[in-house]
Amino acid sequence: MRSVEQVTDVVTDHGEGPVWSDAWGGLRFVDMLAGGVLTLRADGAVDRIEVGRVAAFVRPRRQGGYVVAVEHGLGLADDVDGQPTRFVDVGRGPGLRSNEGAVAPDGSLYLGTTEWEQEPEAAGLYRVTADLRVEQVLDRVTISNGLGFSPDGARAYYVDSGAGRMDVFDVADHRLTNRRPLVQRDRSEGDLDGLVVDVEGTIWVAVYGAGRVLRYSPEGELLEEIDVPVPHVTACTLGGPDLTDLFLTTSRRDLPAGLPGAGAVFRVEVDVPGLPVGEFAG
Repeated sequence: MRSVEQVTDVVTDHGEGPVWSDAWGGLRFVDMLAGGVLTLRADGAVDRIEVGRVAAFVRPRRQGGYVVAVEHGLGLADDVDGQPTRFVDVGRGPGLRSNEGAVAPDGSLYLGTTEWEQEPEAAGLYRVTADLRVEQVLDRVTISNGLGFSPDGARAYYVDSGAGRMDVFDVADHRLTNRRPLVQRDRSEGDLDGLVVDVEGTIWVAVYGAGRVLRYSPEGELLEEIDVPVPHVTACTLGGPDLTDLFLTTSRRDLPAGLPGAGAVFRVEVDVPGLPVGEFAG
């Protein structure tokens, strides 16, 4: 039985998108629907940068600074602790907002969307290149969520929470191809949400509404389950000095007021380290 440790106070309404990078000194995550980018400092303090109505996920940039998914696209900051100064429209449409995303091994960035009321198949997934060109790669998405790449970059794993499914793609010439189902779950058992891939190619995925994080093999076999003491586990990443700390963000939305730990970050020590975070080339 793995020990699950709460490492912050309740600091978010809807925590999401944890990511570990030495560029900003460790763990950064977002308060998605309050527009906050949060950094956990070594002394346990949590700093906050306000970037607007939505902060869907954050990643470091190769040239320094960070990129954050805001309501209708990307905000680019040159200073790791500063405000975004440039913005790129991505997937703007009636009722749409940014949701989860990831950086591919080639340095391009994938940004997913959802409709505010989570209208079925109303959203999409977009790719943003280093020169900030935008192309749509998926349509008919409901809640674009976790995305991660295998250690060799040959496969990509993707969750549309509205479909209750994790799919796998082949990656050919930096394109997602040959989409097929990998894991299907009944949504009554919770929604698959954010994910992270470790150095063995196995996939950790948060289950929103079930208080759980699951580990799957690249073939979709369930390898491990970890129970978390709050129901709305939103996303996960591997970090810490050896990349063997599994950090979990959580949400307190639609839960009873004062539920202990809902909206905090949790940590679990695991055996297999993660991969270094991808840095956006733009």
